[in-house]
Amino acid sequence: MKILPIRNENDYQKALNRLEDIFDAKKGTEEGDELEILSILIDRYENEQFPIGMPDPIEAIKFRMEQLGMKQKDLAEVVGFKSRVSEILNKKRKLTLDMIRKLNTTLHIPTEVLIQDY
Repeated sequence: MKILPIRNENDYQKALNRLEDIFDAKKGTEEGDELEILSILIDRYENEQFPIGMPDPIEAIKFRMEQLGMKQKDLAEVVGFKSRVSEILNKKRKLTLDMIRKLNTTLHIPTEVLIQDY
């Protein structure tokens, strides 16, 4: 097992190919250890080279509502009046700290997403 740092696209492709070859390796074996280390290196390289930004707070709320099968009236129980929900979802009203807390607790949307400016 000879593992090298992933410094460029060529190294990245080699690591991905090797990962594919040993993907079903058993834990505790030499190939299993190599698989674990390669996974960590690949993840680090991908996070550095292809960072994914946080979603827009309102889009995150809409997405989570869709996942949970919620309607605007359901969200009104969390943040207040139905008209307030409409204003929030149309970006005409900003989220308050209290709303962010309730959305985090109820919809399980990370506060880091909800506190962003939009």
